[in-house]
Amino acid sequence: MKERMEELIKIINEADYNYHTLDNPTITDQEYDKYLRELIEIEEEHPDWVKEDSPTQHAGGKIIEGFEKVTHSIPMMSLSDVFSESEVIAFDERIKKEGITPEYVCELKIDGLSVSLHYEKGRLVRAATRGDGTIGEDITHNAKTIKVIPLKLKEEVDIEVRGEIFMNKKTLEELNEERKKNGQPLLQNCRNAAAGSIRQLDSKIAAKRKLDNFIYHLPNPLDYGIHTHSEALDYMKRLGFKINTNNRVVKNINEVLAFIEEKGKQRDSLPYDIDGIVIKVNNIDDQQRLGSTAKYPKWATAYKFPAQEVLTKLTDIIFTVGRTGQITPNAVLEPVIVAGSTISRATLHNEEYVKEKDLKIGDIVSIRKAGDVIPEVVEVKKERRTGKEKDFVMITNCPMCNTPLVKKEGQVDYYCPNKKCPARNIESLIHFVSRDAMNIDGLGDRIMEDFYNFHFIATIPDIYGLKEHEKDLTRLEGYGEKSVTNLLNAIEESKKNSLEKLIFGLGIPHVGAKTAKLLAQKYKTLENLMQQTAEELEKTPDIGAIIAKSVVDYFKDEHHKAIIEELIELGLNTTYLGQEIVEDEEFAGKTFVLTGSLSLFTREEAKEKIESLGGKTSSSVSKKTGVVIVGENPGSKYEKARSLGIPIWTEEEFKDKLQ
Repeated sequence: MKERMEELIKIINEADYNYHTLDNPTITDQEYDKYLRELIEIEEEHPDWVKEDSPTQHAGGKIIEGFEKVTHSIPMMSLSDVFSESEVIAFDERIKKEGITPEYVCELKIDGLSVSLHYEKGRLVRAATRGDGTIGEDITHNAKTIKVIPLKLKEEVDIEVRGEIFMNKKTLEELNEERKKNGQPLLQNCRNAAAGSIRQLDSKIAAKRKLDNFIYHLPNPLDYGIHTHSEALDYMKRLGFKINTNNRVVKNINEVLAFIEEKGKQRDSLPYDIDGIVIKVNNIDDQQRLGSTAKYPKWATAYKFPAQEVLTKLTDIIFTVGRTGQITPNAVLEPVIVAGSTISRATLHNEEYVKEKDLKIGDIVSIRKAGDVIPEVVEVKKERRTGKEKDFVMITNCPMCNTPLVKKEGQVDYYCPNKKCPARNIESLIHFVSRDAMNIDGLGDRIMEDFYNFHFIATIPDIYGLKEHEKDLTRLEGYGEKSVTNLLNAIEESKKNSLEKLIFGLGIPHVGAKTAKLLAQKYKTLENLMQQTAEELEKTPDIGAIIAKSVVDYFKDEHHKAIIEELIELGLNTTYLGQEIVEDEEFAGKTFVLTGSLSLFTREEAKEKIESLGGKTSSSVSKKTGVVIVGENPGSKYEKARSLGIPIWTEEEFKDKLQ
């Protein structure tokens, strides 16, 4: 672990130099944040290992030749970063633990270059960059070219203020158009363009870049009789500084989260780049009481917006066995935050997928969440290869039972043919109790694995025999008498589920939750479904030859027949209990998408009513969408529907159509 700490210090310090000094970032912000968080965790676990040159001990950046050094009388500290709603809430809880009932100021986190401005008797005498937080660079000659930075204040006051120098999106576009005509390399982004402009030794060049500035911090407000951050902002505005109007005083953490959501939606429409929201305790006395760490103030933090795609390292490729015996390669990743979640694994689907993307173990890869839920590997960054990467090799035997794998004709997937393979059996059990299947509350993945390893459950029918082990269960660590009773009640209650839940839970290859419902609606009973031929099944809309054959083959299998007979004897319902389909012209054949918060129906109720009238539901909007139903606070699906000209119903209109 100590070697990893040394490695992280080297990586981050080099990244700091490239980013702050050379304006030439070599890793992404997401990679930097990931490495810094890992280093912080190691140092917190081993405080005696902390080194003076650790990037956790300074704010980053060095002085470049050509600029004079400036010592900050009050250090210019950076902010700690948080990446999820739960971390924002944890920040609030830490404040409250100090006996403070906080009021916060929420501000936009401008993606630019930090600056300190010093005035004597109301006149600008010096502008400096953050530098390493203690010593920065004198950029007065360039700061004076920025029109919104006042050379003379409205009062003859001695004061230091701090803010952000940035470039607007439109300015960057205009500059790049001109540079393209002149055959010059294009500026990478607004942040780098601003940093590069402000470090020009020739102030004429900086003046042409049309830089902008927001002031957001008064380091010593008590010296001016100011006791809240919001008052400080008002005071600095009266002096003539440009203050971002997109800030808000909020009373509690729920209002903070609402502000984050609101500004996240507006982010793309802003004229400048932001990469998050800054959250500050408003009361200055509370700020002083909370104090600071060596690097961060404890009274403020910065929520970073989730990145659409982030980079991380593919450290290994491992293989898992699914409930049908399907072998799936999985990426093992250096943990990275994607859309607010820490991701360390991602499916690679099959051998062809890995080969098409040309993935090698050790590659730097980009990750995103497909549909905002499932992490996926987008592409490999081949330019980041070092030559030490290892080629991917598909396995030939099952990783659990060592049975030789088979590849079915016309398919890309490999399978373990051993129906008694331990991994395959656990997966099938977990699938059976999952939410979309039998939905047995209390039987999560870990608990199912425990019960399998303790030999309480080996087959699906064993789930319904758990009550025979009630005393043994209550003796297990973490399983109290009440939780065991609740679990057994949930298992018993699941016997009453409608047929489609059972069909899906059985794990028939190619039969998803929607297909299971179609089959249940048409054939009404499990016994009836088991008697159908492939030809008959294909007459059902959306049931093709592959699904039909899979269903017939499943019910022909004697092992499966025995399981079903046992479940029937245990009292499981095998009849469809849902609403019958009565086709209605407003719904039949149309695909519906639900968005926003519904108040008249739950989402499941709405879906059931749509499907009972011959409609279908989908989670995403496309040109094939028939209608979008909107509740309160609809999101991007509503905007996309409007742009595509798709009919939009309010929840009230939906209710009227049903009647």
